[in-house]
Amino acid sequence: MSRPLSAFTLIELMVGFSLIGVLSALIYAAFASSHASANKLHCMSNMRQIGIGLNSYCDDHSGEYPGSMHTTEDEEKAWVWLLKPYLDNVDEIRICPADPKAKERLDAKGTSYILNEYICVPLVDGFGRVKESFTIRQQLKQPDKTIVMFIGSDDMDVGLTGDHTHSRNWKGWKNVLRDIQPDRHRLGPSNKDRTSGSANYLYADGHVQNIDAEEVKRRIDKKEPFAKPPE
Repeated sequence: MSRPLSAFTLIELMVGFSLIGVLSALIYAAFASSHASANKLHCMSNMRQIGIGLNSYCDDHSGEYPGSMHTTEDEEKAWVWLLKPYLDNVDEIRICPADPKAKERLDAKGTSYILNEYICVPLVDGFGRVKESFTIRQQLKQPDKTIVMFIGSDDMDVGLTGDHTHSRNWKGWKNVLRDIQPDRHRLGPSNKDRTSGSANYLYADGHVQNIDAEEVKRRIDKKEPFAKPPE
């Protein structure tokens, strides 16, 4: 007599498909997390190299930081291109690997990274007299606590006109989000107030720090001068 053929029951098939689904989700989550971590580290490397370029520029220009498109219409005088003699791979490091507008910014000669207004634009009164300035590196009292560069917001222009913040106008979280992307490095889509991830920040002493967006919002909500160099 022939033996009956064995077969999977419907329940066994459903369990099998469920396990495959769970394993696929776990593998995808692990891959996404690994990819996000790699982008964050790549971004930090970019900013460190830019920091070296900024400090080298300052050494050659009496300590003064390069300018931004805030004070000029000449693209060649924007910091991105003023640093080119100091950075052989400027086209590679001016774009964050996690920037969804990376290609657009690259084609438009723009950048994912933007200078802090405080360190590249002095505050002047109606008569052109300087009221406040942090543009000379040696005059910064706490360079290890002075942010010189942020990651630009997705809302900013992809060209060079979006190469700097408007930090003196950061009166609330909405103003901040017009300039910077505090959740650039995250898993999944951005939430409404962009606090679901973190971003990298370059300081005047050359170090780069990753800060959670929630922490940045907390400090802004407390009216802390997050972008202003300590006096």
